[in-house]
Amino acid sequence: MPTPADHPVPALPDVAPAAWREANRRLLAKALGEWCFEDMLKAVETGDGTYRVDLDSGTTYAFGATPGAFGWLRVDPASITRTATSMLGNSIAQPAWDAQEFLIEAASTIDSDPSTVATYFTELSATLAVDAARITHGGETVAEMRALDHTALECRMTGHNLLVANKGRIGFSATDVRAYAPESAQSLRLLWVAVHRGLAEFRGTSELSENSILDAELDEETRARFTQVLHDAGVDPAAYVWLPVHPWQWDHAVQTLHAADVAQRRIVPLGESPDAYLPGQSIRTMANVTTPERYDVKLPLKILNTLVWRGIPPHCTMGAPVVTQWLRGLVERDAFLTEECRTVFLGEVASVTVRHPYLTKLEDAPYQHLETLGCIWRDSVSAAKDPDERVRTFASLLHTDNAGDAFVAELVRASGLDPQEWLRRLFDTLLVPVMHVLYRYGVTFNPHGQNTLIGYDENDVPTRLYLKDFVDDVCVSFTDVPERGPEPDGHDHVLPRKHPSIIKQHVVDQVFVGHFRYLAPLCADQLGVPEKTFWRLVRQTILDFQQRFPELSERFAEYDLLTPEIPRYGLNRDRIVVTRYTDRALRHALYPNGTHPNPLAEH
Repeated sequence: MPTPADHPVPALPDVAPAAWREANRRLLAKALGEWCFEDMLKAVETGDGTYRVDLDSGTTYAFGATPGAFGWLRVDPASITRTATSMLGNSIAQPAWDAQEFLIEAASTIDSDPSTVATYFTELSATLAVDAARITHGGETVAEMRALDHTALECRMTGHNLLVANKGRIGFSATDVRAYAPESAQSLRLLWVAVHRGLAEFRGTSELSENSILDAELDEETRARFTQVLHDAGVDPAAYVWLPVHPWQWDHAVQTLHAADVAQRRIVPLGESPDAYLPGQSIRTMANVTTPERYDVKLPLKILNTLVWRGIPPHCTMGAPVVTQWLRGLVERDAFLTEECRTVFLGEVASVTVRHPYLTKLEDAPYQHLETLGCIWRDSVSAAKDPDERVRTFASLLHTDNAGDAFVAELVRASGLDPQEWLRRLFDTLLVPVMHVLYRYGVTFNPHGQNTLIGYDENDVPTRLYLKDFVDDVCVSFTDVPERGPEPDGHDHVLPRKHPSIIKQHVVDQVFVGHFRYLAPLCADQLGVPEKTFWRLVRQTILDFQQRFPELSERFAEYDLLTPEIPRYGLNRDRIVVTRYTDRALRHALYPNGTHPNPLAEH
């Protein structure tokens, strides 16, 4: 596993001063746009495509922006100026680039407290450091990125677009970022441990036993080596469940929180596996790069990133295989999904749950301390895809290289198709399976850019959808839906049940607000497809589906994607204003704050 010695501190900072300013300039523009979008700040129109934001501190930020869908302003980073009254009493507008200064000046206006702002400042600073390093060191052009496989492409992504501080990673040091963050693209080996069955429980789908998982993941020599470790420790190997652990987690959480279990041989470190892994954008999900057909592994990390602590709740590890089994049962009986759409559900097929023997007895213990050990094995993209198929995350379409060229435009050019035709293929590929599951079964996923993947043919034309992250993100409507059949709930509910308006909001927020809002202007700028045309094509995809399945008309109204107004859920506002950094016993629910105009509504 990587050690600090493998990643020495460089003699000079690896970020150029000009790159730091440019990263700030871009993030400042993003913060202005997103915080106005979430109604944390008020943008006043000043004419000719210009706006200003007046802060309680007496400072004014002015900028040029292009109005976009849902009432969003796409701010031009080069246009931003800052005006503050000087010691001499005069107010002079100066070019503005400092996102950290902006946060401090805006703190009282957005109604946050000093403790929250100071902690958020560290998330913002960490995000800027990564963004500035990317600018300093450059990277592949979008043409070069087209040749990358799924795992390598993941390492080039830049995080969730909705969130301003999207690489905060509280808990990671700078050395940790260089060793374990996806953008560093450093492969690592996982530590395997054996946990006594009094603490650990294995679960798998019907075709997978505990031994079959170990046979699939570890070669015979490694299994023999690990077994000998247990013999040498004087314990019975059959009394233990084996699972991988992220090396950072072993060092920073398991050996401290579970020190008693390690000391008493209830947890026994077995050693490293020979396979190398690369982290995806979530950091905690690892893809095997030595043997890509082996399972992806989702592992807890005790870091705070993108709103939550990145552990894995025990109800998720316990529920993952049964939810996968149930979803596959629905999918495999649905000829439309399997034969026409060829949708791939990357199942979470096996898991190990480890509960803390003491803290689980503490009422309202913060969840960050309860989710430190466990794992989920997930089907890998490499094992599921066709030989000539290229699979890429939905998020990759939004990527732009250092020259400002968009990956979506590169794919369209490579396909040889008219841009509108290519977009129609994309919308059909993405939306039709998602709508079918929504309308037919009252089920939705959390189809954001990292959970949804697009399969492309040899000409880079979208052909089918891959979906992942089931147990933590699948929701079902609480209305009666006979097509779902018996659901995978025993004594405990493993599927969140929500009102249909909330169910459909997952699609609206993650696909339309969280992705198409950014994709539409890229297509306008680089493909010559006006934003109105973009949204008209999306709307037509929805209407075509509804026309094909008239028997579901009642559900079209129940899960209305074309309503004139949609609730506004502000993720940045939730962190900075609502939730702040309170240590909670449970992950919290988001609540709407106003509404957005829906560009898919009939005008």
